[in-house]
Order: sequence, then structure tokens, then C-alpha cells
Amino acid sequence: MHSLTDYIYGELRRGYVLENDEQRYTERRQKFYTFLKVPIEFEKFMFQAYFQIVDTFLFVFTLLPVRFLLSCWFLISRSLNQFLSRFFLHQRHPRFSGDHLLHNHNSLLQPAEVCDLLRGLILISATVLISYVDTSILYHNIKSQSVIKLYIFFNMLEVFDKLMSTFGCDILDALFWTATEPVHQHDRNKQRFGILSHLFAAILYVLMHSLLVLLQATTLNVALNSKNKALLTIMMSNNFVELKGMVFKKFEKNNLFHMSCSDVRERHHFLILLIIVMLQTLKEYNWNEEQFYVLLPDCILILISEVVVDWFKHAFVTRFNEISSEVYREYTITLAYDLTSSKLKKAYADHSDLISRRMGFIPIPLAVLVIRVFAGSLTINWWQGYLCLLLGYLCLLTFKIAINIVLLGTSCGIIEEQRGFEQLEKARMPPRQCASLPSSRHASTENVPNLLHCLSQNHAKSTPQSPRTSLSDITIQAQAMQENLEQSFIFSDSTVSLTSLKIRPSRSPLKPPATSLR
Repeated sequence: MHSLTDYIYGELRRGYVLENDEQRYTERRQKFYTFLKVPIEFEKFMFQAYFQIVDTFLFVFTLLPVRFLLSCWFLISRSLNQFLSRFFLHQRHPRFSGDHLLHNHNSLLQPAEVCDLLRGLILISATVLISYVDTSILYHNIKSQSVIKLYIFFNMLEVFDKLMSTFGCDILDALFWTATEPVHQHDRNKQRFGILSHLFAAILYVLMHSLLVLLQATTLNVALNSKNKALLTIMMSNNFVELKGMVFKKFEKNNLFHMSCSDVRERHHFLILLIIVMLQTLKEYNWNEEQFYVLLPDCILILISEVVVDWFKHAFVTRFNEISSEVYREYTITLAYDLTSSKLKKAYADHSDLISRRMGFIPIPLAVLVIRVFAGSLTINWWQGYLCLLLGYLCLLTFKIAINIVLLGTSCGIIEEQRGFEQLEKARMPPRQCASLPSSRHASTENVPNLLHCLSQNHAKSTPQSPRTSLSDITIQAQAMQENLEQSFIFSDSTVSLTSLKIRPSRSPLKPPATSLR
């Protein structure tokens, strides 16, 4: 019989060995390491995705005006040439009878030229219409409301912004397809009426979305310039409330991919809004630099809170759903395939359209607002002003081209590294393992590495090895497979499958990447 002293001694000197449950503690430690690693992997994906959004956004200000003018010139010159040919020669000019210049025999422009022409018309129309909106009246009307009303109003604007971004992708895609779809001769009048209807709907959508973003910027302007900063504090705390609605939900890899793309778009959206707010405020204070240093800490605090919330959100979502941090590398590879496939000679869509569909980011409404704010904030009087404007355009164009070149090189490097890893996996896997794998494209994600290996092994039998990897290799191989592109196992909305585009590794042995597709 044990005494009280023996009991106390046993409690004080009671021993245990963690080694008895080694597997449990190893898994716990690995989950902790994954939790710390998720923000780093997410920021790597964010870096690639964010600069693709920046590249798409700068396209509206740099290359789209040039492409719009070229489309107008081609439309006028080809129409005049065709008219003169019919009038003098009573036949179609042979230069414009080939499919290499025309979408079909009844069209004067290629599909890409038609889309550029429509984008330019939408941008010009929406910019002219929104110029009649008086921002000072909006500012004072919003400022006169109470803090609670403004908080609810800002949340409503944020929700409608996401909804309109999703709906806007469908409107613009419907317009582009209606304008470039091959039609028969007897459907021409009906199709032409459809183009006008779709164009009007697209202009109306861009105008409404631009007004919505303008209201967001004005509300944020009121929050930053208020004396008590109560609205700003509530808006920042709203980011942390977002954790409650996200971290306890069930997420699959595809859902997490959509959430990651939405976070990239949201971060860029807030950055542009803060730039707009600072421009409007500095204009009201006659460009006093002291006011800039007053606003800068609040703007930095908003961005930091956005980044920290994204870190915690993704860390806890991957923790509760038992998703590895390596999944963000899969997302990065998908974006790399999108970028390289859009550079093909006969690509399915422009890169800006791919970004719009995948991330829900439509650059035209935000670009309309930026043009509206810059046009109202800057005054050009003499030729020096136009010279500065031209230099600014050349700087943006240079920056856009540099970003695109760096992104393309990075994407080719990511694909080459992934292809090298697949080759190493192929060398390790026994040949019999491929025969037992399921053939359905809806196989579970845990068999994806094995399926990737078997597909690459089958492709390697008919593909000679090349000593180097270049953009031409990507173009040749992807163009041959473009007609047979299938959806990815993980990303159901992906334009390019991870196994559809094959990149040949170099002769030098490649080390497997730090993160793998498992």
C-alpha cells in the first residue's frame, strides 16, 4: 500500500519516453515546420502571379493603344483596298483572299485585331463617360455618413467588386467570341446586331465597375483623411475577421488555388487604390510633400495587415485541410505553362485573357479609373508637358517589356526544372508500375506523380532528346500538342495541362527541386 509521500514522489519523479510514440511526434513536428513554411512558399507563388497581373495591367497603357491604332489602320486600309479592287477590277484583291490574313473570307481583320479594336473602343467609351462624374461631390456625400454606414458600404462594395469581376469575364469573352466567330453569309446581319448588343453591354459593365472602384477609392480616401481614424481601424480589423470565414472551411487543392489567385488580385487592387487616394489627396493639398509623409504610414500599415492576414489564412487553411506547402509550386508551374502557351504562334488566347479568367482580374475598369484620376490631377500646358508624358509612356513600355521578358525566362526555367524532376522520377519508378495505374483523368490526386511519370515515359519513347531547352522547343512541342490539350488533374479550369507541354531537359543532370509534386 502506497502512502501519500510515495504518491507525491511519483508525481514529481514520474518519467516517460517520447520515443515510444515517435511517429506521432514526428508528424506534429512536420506540421509545425509546414505551418512556418507556407508563408514563404505562398510569397514565391505571389511573386510570379503578381508580376503577371502587373504585366497585364501595364498592357492596357502601353501596347493596347498601339495595337488599337494598328487595328484601325488595317481596317481602313484594307477596306479601301478592297473597295478599289472591286470598283476597278470587279474582283477581290488576291492579297486579302488568304486565310493567313483573315479570320474568314468575309472579314477584314484577324481575330486578335478585332479584339484589340473592341478593347480600345470599350476603354475610350468608358473613360469619356466616367469623366462626367464629379469626384468632389462623391467625397463630401460619403464623408457626411456615419462610421458604421461607411463600414457596411465598403464591405458591400468589396463583395460587388468580386462578383462583377467574375461576371465581367463572361461579358468580355462573349463579346470577343461573337465578334470573331466564323458565320455563314445568311447570318451576317444577325451577327452584326449581336456584336453591337454585346459591345453596349461590355461598355455598360466597364462603366459600372469603374464607378464601383471609384466609390471604393473615395471611401478609402475618407478613412485615411479622417481625424479619428475610426473607419480606418475598422476596415483593417475587417481583414482579420476574414480569417474566421476562411480557416475553418473545407478546402481542396483547386479551391485553395482559386483563393490564392483571388488574394493576388486583391493585393494589386488595394495597391492601386492607395496610389489613387494619395494622388487625390496630394492634389487637394497642392502637392505638399508633408502630406505624403502623413499618409504613407497608414498606407504601409494597410498593406502590411493585408500581407499578414494572407499568411495566417493560408497557413491555417493548409494546416486544417492537411495540404502540403509544396502545392504552391504546382500553382506556380500552372502559371508558367499559361504564360509560355500564350506565346505560341497559334495560341488559344492572349495572356491578359488567361489572367482575367484564372484570377478574376479585369484590367480595363481599373485602368479607366487610373486614367480618370491622372487626367484630373495632372495639367499639361506647354510642349514640356507633352514631352514628359511621352517619356513617361516610354518608361512604362520599357518596364512592361522587361517584366514580360523576365517572366518568360523564369517560366521556362520553372518548366525545365519540373521536366528534369519528372525525368528523375521516371528513372526511379519500375516500368510495371505504370500498367497498374488508373487510366481515368479523374483519378485521385495522390496518383498524380505516378500518372505524370507514365505520361512522360510514354512521350519519351516517341520524342528524341534535345541537348538544350529554349523557347523554340516549347513552341514546337506545344504547337504539336495544342489540339489535344486536356484539363489538368488538379486544376479543372486550367488552359494547359501539366503533361500537355513537354520541355526537354539539358544533358547536364538536374537536381530535383526543393519542392515536388506530391
